[in-house]
Amino acid sequence: MRYPAAAPLTTLQVSPLVLHPKVRMSDKIWLRSYPPGMPAEIGVSPFSSVPELLEDTIRRYADKPAFHNLGHTISFNELERLSRDFAAYLQTLPGMVKGERVAIMLPNLLQYPVVLFGILRAGLTVVNVNPLYTARELEFQLKDSGARAIIILENFAGTLQKALPNTAVNHVICTQVGDLLPAPKRWLVNFVIKYVKKMVPRWKIGGAQSLRDALNRGCNEKLAAPRIGHDDIAFLQYTGGTTGVAKGAMLTHGNMLANLEQVNLWISQSFKEAREIAVAPLPMYHIFCLTSTLGFLKWGSMILLITNPRDLPAFVKELAKWKFSVLTGVNTLFNGLMNTPDFEKLDFSALKVVVGGGASVQKAVAERWQKITGTFLTEAYGLTETSPGVCCTPLGMPWNGTIGLPVSSTEVTIRDESFAELPPWDGKAEIERHTGEICVRGPQVMRGYWNNPEETARTIQDGWLKTGDIGFMDLNGYVTITDRKKDMILVSGFNVYPNEVEGVVMAHPGVAECAVIGVPDERSGEAVRLVIVKKDPSLTKEDIIAYCKTQLTGYKRPHLIEFRDSLPKTPIGKIMRRELRDERGENAK
Repeated sequence: MRYPAAAPLTTLQVSPLVLHPKVRMSDKIWLRSYPPGMPAEIGVSPFSSVPELLEDTIRRYADKPAFHNLGHTISFNELERLSRDFAAYLQTLPGMVKGERVAIMLPNLLQYPVVLFGILRAGLTVVNVNPLYTARELEFQLKDSGARAIIILENFAGTLQKALPNTAVNHVICTQVGDLLPAPKRWLVNFVIKYVKKMVPRWKIGGAQSLRDALNRGCNEKLAAPRIGHDDIAFLQYTGGTTGVAKGAMLTHGNMLANLEQVNLWISQSFKEAREIAVAPLPMYHIFCLTSTLGFLKWGSMILLITNPRDLPAFVKELAKWKFSVLTGVNTLFNGLMNTPDFEKLDFSALKVVVGGGASVQKAVAERWQKITGTFLTEAYGLTETSPGVCCTPLGMPWNGTIGLPVSSTEVTIRDESFAELPPWDGKAEIERHTGEICVRGPQVMRGYWNNPEETARTIQDGWLKTGDIGFMDLNGYVTITDRKKDMILVSGFNVYPNEVEGVVMAHPGVAECAVIGVPDERSGEAVRLVIVKKDPSLTKEDIIAYCKTQLTGYKRPHLIEFRDSLPKTPIGKIMRRELRDERGENAK
């Protein structure tokens, strides 16, 4: 999760420089602003792994509901049985030894937590994959991770079929949308999706196994519980980091357990065991939803999985069935919900915590949300590399333009280009003298990037993770983001890296040069703007749109396309994206 500037620098009132050389962020000045009772540090987790935490949760809440989706609920006992069976099945597959990578390419369905916990219980590593990836994007992630197996929704199997030959994957498990629903609903849902709505393109993958068959096989096998410790890798979570090349952040069981504890301390002050209903509209393959879901489960909460949050009328209709108490989302989702008919009629009496992440929460959205629901939007900040939580605003605090305070056992400093620590801003001095790269240290920080020691060394220095985000900290410990060090674009909470999009577009034979930048967008926060110098004079916007559809996930595709005779460049020929960003719209041809 990354955020654009909370407020433009031009809106801040500054006075002559007043330095406070004795006040350093390394003194943990944020602790003075902690809510009453909030500990400065977390202890070492009593659990050795995420599966051990799950098993403890199941023992305490066995018959309570764990997940609900598409009108069906599974209990913690059912989650235990199904995930155990899947773990046992995985252990029967050739080559699936401890630590091997297994990819999940699913939307929010009951199958997701089942296979997720099954993979972890088998001692394997989860590789989360965006189900909307193109064959090119999927092939890269499978090759880079070295995944040996993949669980995929049948709707996307055609994409896998194209990507598969150049990967190490030799075990494919396919599932249909309704596979974990009871009969006859299961049969009806699968029939309608496949034959009525025709949402499953033709595909053929030799040796592919169905998930239901895999579970049936696993229930007759013994599960050899592996020894898993804090240093074992739980997830390879892919991100562009502070550059445009996708990398797998190695998140260990220790990283995840630490962040679960950190986040829980911050947001669960009013939670009651086995009483909360947490709504999960964001995809579980996204680190924000993944960690928050695991954290809510720890309380015995029921997780309401929303498969298609873009269908806002259906989403609101589903919310009307529940007295939900927790909701996580992004700014665009909150804004969309409030603009959907009947949202204001929902019962918000049980709503306790609403957390916005993935993109900055806008003031107008936060204030309107509080007015309609009676609940404040809590803003959270983090990165894939930090499992993800780093900072959070205290519960019950109105929008203040910051990303909050560092969570327990987390240190945040602001560093200049020489990596020297900058003092906090006192509200009077020239703010630029206190603004630098936000750096993070804590038990939730990743081990490093998978098979990429060079990038790991560039990103982690002296134990500090360099986030690539630019900002400052005030004397009360609140952190504000003002810019991003790199050119990453944030579309509805998802990172888009200009280098990747430019690389795809440059492969088109009609393109001579191109540049990609982000532009403000009311619906998605930012959108992708593509500027092209033609090689083929007959090239059209429609040609580029059609081409990008075959190469890029929807949120990465250009929203605005322009053609120009030339691009602004430095004396050494480097395209100046910043100049493009600064240009007025009427200068474009």
